[in-house]
Amino acid sequence: MSYEMIALLMFASMMMMMITGQRVFAAIGIVASVTALLLWGTGGSNAPFSAAMKLMSWYPLLTLPMFVFMGYVLSESRIADDLYKMFHVWMGPINGGLAIGTILLMVLISAMNGLSVAGMAIGSTIALPELLRRGYDKRMITGVIQAGSSLGILVPPSVVLVLYSMIAKQPVGQLWLAGVVPGLLMATMFVVYIYIRCRVSPELGPALPREERNIPLAEKLRLLRAGLLPVGIFAVMMVPFVNGYTSLVESSAVGAMAALLAAIFKGRMNREVFEVSLRQTLAITCMFMWIILAALAFGAVFDGVGAGKAIEGFFVGQLQLGPWEILILMQISYLFMGMFLDDTAMLVIVAPLYVPLVGELGFDLVWYGVLYTITCQIAYMTPPFGYNLFLMRAMAPPEISLRDIYISIIPFVGVMILALALVTAFPGIALWLPNLVYGN
Repeated sequence: MSYEMIALLMFASMMMMMITGQRVFAAIGIVASVTALLLWGTGGSNAPFSAAMKLMSWYPLLTLPMFVFMGYVLSESRIADDLYKMFHVWMGPINGGLAIGTILLMVLISAMNGLSVAGMAIGSTIALPELLRRGYDKRMITGVIQAGSSLGILVPPSVVLVLYSMIAKQPVGQLWLAGVVPGLLMATMFVVYIYIRCRVSPELGPALPREERNIPLAEKLRLLRAGLLPVGIFAVMMVPFVNGYTSLVESSAVGAMAALLAAIFKGRMNREVFEVSLRQTLAITCMFMWIILAALAFGAVFDGVGAGKAIEGFFVGQLQLGPWEILILMQISYLFMGMFLDDTAMLVIVAPLYVPLVGELGFDLVWYGVLYTITCQIAYMTPPFGYNLFLMRAMAPPEISLRDIYISIIPFVGVMILALALVTAFPGIALWLPNLVYGN
């Protein structure tokens, strides 16, 4: 049997296991391990074993539990609530102001957690009821929360970029910095769209009544100080890292400790908050470690059978496509897979195929990591099985139907596709900051 056929069977077996409802790490890891044993006998066990050793010795992986813990402490201690109160007061007088404030809230939540599910949970429990009560259009606000929460996998500290860095063997710090400008660009585009849409149709996002805007300046400043506390935590964590005073792992520890001390200082840290934060951190960290372990083993076997070279020969030799045509086809395939799979499954399934090919075609792998992440954001909101669509359905009140949720994301997906096109056409948008910090 040819190695190309072996690679195809591996891919088909893995997809079949996922369709039957198997866990992502189990499907990937079992296919990799069984294939290695069948090809190379007992010596094939070295592939998953080497992957495990590589995972355990990868020092930057320590950042994962630190950042997740930081996010859950800030969320569970309800420090994030202060952020929304701040935006409510300062942005309320503008048509669509609370929706704009929700996007800004999502950006800050993303900078605290690195997971889209955290932004979705906070937006659905804090912002959604308030916006509905204020008369905002239900389709507008469900789209706002879904789009804003997707920023969690692009704005640092993105957990998805940690996973990509492990598979693509790229520095986590450079990937995080590469996600900053595209993430802020996308958030700005969301804000501009909301402002223009609500300016044209004020009934979609009415401004706060005048009596609610008459808040003393001292109270506004108090809310501003309280709401900016998470921003201060992020600055304390990232400024020393960007200036080279601390390593990535040390910065993550500083962020986790700063969040814990902030919760204690505000009197919101108790045993229940601490226990929930630890349990959630442990669950998410273990899940990602299993997935990374399976992905490394799968990639080792794929590389061993020469599947990457076969794919490259098919695109370049037989189809005679140029580098940019191949790259665009890759992005389209991600969008298609995103209709049925989550971002982690997409990455570990095709990364052994795509990442080496991207490098061979001469593209920057840090820049490609940002393209992949933006594509995942779009896939998060693509019917029929977009991840954020079902999270919103589970958290939304009964008056918001699944049809409302599907329709709500259409303009925001359009904005994200435009952002993807800009970052694709102008790689400097993603690479400017890491080049500035680390040098060309």
